[in-house]
Amino acid sequence: MSDPEHTCVPNDPTDAAQPPPSPSPEPERSATTTNPWSSASPEPSSEPSDLSGLEQQDRALARAAAQTWADLPAADMIAAAEAGRLAASTLPEAEDAGVRISAATGEAAAAVQRQGLPPASEALADWSGYGTVIPVLAASPGAGASVVVAAIADELQAHDGRVLLVDTADPARSGLAESAHSDGPALDGPHPSVRVRFSWRDRALVARAVTELPVLTPGMVPPPRFFKPAAHAVQATVVDLGHDTWRVAAHPLAGAGAWLRRGTPPPRPILVCRATRPSLLHAEQVLARLEAWGDAGFVTPPAQLVVVGAKRWAAGVPGAAGRRTGALLDDAVFLPHDPTVATTGITADTTPARLRAALTPLLRRWDLVPPLPRMFTKGPNR
Repeated sequence: MSDPEHTCVPNDPTDAAQPPPSPSPEPERSATTTNPWSSASPEPSSEPSDLSGLEQQDRALARAAAQTWADLPAADMIAAAEAGRLAASTLPEAEDAGVRISAATGEAAAAVQRQGLPPASEALADWSGYGTVIPVLAASPGAGASVVVAAIADELQAHDGRVLLVDTADPARSGLAESAHSDGPALDGPHPSVRVRFSWRDRALVARAVTELPVLTPGMVPPPRFFKPAAHAVQATVVDLGHDTWRVAAHPLAGAGAWLRRGTPPPRPILVCRATRPSLLHAEQVLARLEAWGDAGFVTPPAQLVVVGAKRWAAGVPGAAGRRTGALLDDAVFLPHDPTVATTGITADTTPARLRAALTPLLRRWDLVPPLPRMFTKGPNR
């Protein structure tokens, strides 16, 4: 078994790239607080309970986040401001803690995004060192994408497959946070504040982005090459895109969305939903956001739907499918409800056999597990 400490030696980034400009910031709003039961003029206050004080603090944190790169995407600016608020609340004795942390978070996000494949590039991604790339998106939070990722990895291992399991989520919100038996070393990443930790889930190599900052923003997710094991050949790379899929689908060429990039061999994205009308509606909207990127040839949109927590569609649910999800209904794979997984989430234990068995036919169609043994039938009785 390879030593995870020597598994990945990230390449030296040489192709710096500017990500696309972010949407224009929302115009500043003036806000005042008044007491409707008093005629006295309000006194200015910077207390957290004061709306004006909160908005002023948010603006200061956003300015600090964007001071390194004025075109920092809105999602990263918002997340950096959240990191600053967390720091200010946990370090009240340091007056500038929030501003410092927001600035550091924004600087890290800007630096990482300059190290991926240029967003405007039409070049195909090179997935040759990753085996079959299987990015897994959730139609909405709680749909079960992490369950699908773990079950696929476990089933491939059961057939002696060599698997890389990539977790791109903010560690505080990851559904795979407890998927490894123990944490391995954190190796150098694209920025001093962003590293990649390698661990083991049985024989599958688990790679996750980690940071000492309060928040891992969408733009701080390292480009795929930083997750690539240099001394550990893999048959498949299963990726939990982790971050809010609605954000990822809005601009899928940076951060976690880079795993959707068209390339050779082509990735096989999976979209995960629940067997409910609202979840199907969410799935349709995710596909709608990705459609333009797929039509332009930048990404490979999901062509496989996996439904978690059910054995079949309930009456009336398929009617909620739109044009895009409707095309995926016939080949949808159903993972039955499992009370243990529903209660504990994904742990270091192997996922239940019935969940893995539900995915086996799909993996067999993709030539990732051996075909069924040839069956010989007896002739008619004489």
